[in-house]
Amino acid sequence: MAMAAAPPPPRPRVMVLPFPAQGHIMPLMELSHRLVDHGFEVDFVNTDFNHARILTALAAGGETGAAVHAGIHLVSFPDGMGPDGDRADIVQLAQGLPAAMLCRVEELVRAQKTRWVVADVSMSWVLGLAGTVGVRVALFATFSAATFAVRMRIPKLVEDGIIDENGKSKSNPISVSSVLSRSEFMLDMVFPCAANVKRNERIKLSPNTPAIDATDIPWVRLRSPMIKGMIKTNQTFVLADTIVCNTFHAIESEVLALLPKAALAVGPLEVPSSTSANQLWPEEPACLAWLDGQAPGSVVYVAFGSFTVFDTARLQELADGLALTGRPFLWVVRPNFANGGDEGWLDQFRRRVGDKGLVVGWAPQQRVLSHPSVACFISHCGWNSTMEGVRHGVPFLCWPYFADQFMNQNYICDAWGTGLRICADERGIFTKEKIRDMVDQLLGDDGIRARALSLKRAACESIADGGSSHQDLLKFVNLLREQ
Repeated sequence: MAMAAAPPPPRPRVMVLPFPAQGHIMPLMELSHRLVDHGFEVDFVNTDFNHARILTALAAGGETGAAVHAGIHLVSFPDGMGPDGDRADIVQLAQGLPAAMLCRVEELVRAQKTRWVVADVSMSWVLGLAGTVGVRVALFATFSAATFAVRMRIPKLVEDGIIDENGKSKSNPISVSSVLSRSEFMLDMVFPCAANVKRNERIKLSPNTPAIDATDIPWVRLRSPMIKGMIKTNQTFVLADTIVCNTFHAIESEVLALLPKAALAVGPLEVPSSTSANQLWPEEPACLAWLDGQAPGSVVYVAFGSFTVFDTARLQELADGLALTGRPFLWVVRPNFANGGDEGWLDQFRRRVGDKGLVVGWAPQQRVLSHPSVACFISHCGWNSTMEGVRHGVPFLCWPYFADQFMNQNYICDAWGTGLRICADERGIFTKEKIRDMVDQLLGDDGIRARALSLKRAACESIADGGSSHQDLLKFVNLLREQ
């Protein structure tokens, strides 16, 4: 009598823990798909609030949570805020997460006998479990390696008198004209009294990286306790086993070497087009059919991510500027993108431009950027958008809003030469004429286009079999298989 075949060994289980924001959930979901492809089961932990939003977005597209991926299990825990809490106040949200989530994360680790947690750097409080339950932690950076390296240099910048951890600014007032307040958190970033810059010096991390102004350091406009907290948190990173970055060696090899642990570059990450389980808003894939009807290299794509907010004046100038270009455009306008103003303006604008432009609430951005009709990307320069634009060879018109986006603009314009800055007038407004002129200048620059395509080739080579990012992904997979 033949013996029954032994059941296959259980797939190793990994927990993935993103900070509860769109730009953090997305790349970690992309990484989760790669891990499942290599034989892992993933417990993907969202907050209850964002879990509900994701399920709503999936349902709007005819999907369910079960359709995410056979190996990805959506889990959710409370975030410590009430139903009406202001989750745009990132500082308040972040401060409440450890107390709300740590015990539940520990319970799940014990229940699943999880050996590895892949945690967002912004969720590094989970490193405390390394000592209590013996779980191993890989930190994932949702920003560039350069931004991470600057973060690690903050204590030296304080020591050198360039920034002040107590928030007492001695520099000239800092103009952040593109930033608009939405909450107290946003107000603290806008007004000079909240700046932590004492001396606006130019900083270089290494010989071949672009110089950045001290005022462009992502955290200097945050509430002052954040600087002190970050210095303290930086010291815990030694407890991590490794650091994983959504970048590639051809653009950041020097700064990867400056990180506190051996870093693995696995980008640019890309999610399968079959799921939208990384999105907090329902995507509108019908825009792809509209793109199909446009001439190759003709469409101006405009998207400002999940946090940017425009007031009425800036919104009107942007809308008029897009119309003035005389080019077809696809513009993503989130439900909470506009701060004030007549709610009917969008319908009026749609009627005015007719078939020349398309305005959607949320777009499948990677599929849009890969479309042959797209000519350029007017972007807030979030790191995910930056990597996606690089991956698809699209020139940028840079319009940063806050955090690391100003540093990313330095990469795009100064280091890579694949985009242009747009400058505000003396009122802090990006005028419709300036928008039109900058689009014309960008699309008339053959050098920018050639450099964007060259960078695309480098990005594609990195993720292809044998490329640097593919090799680093395999190193990461082998590390996660260690028990």
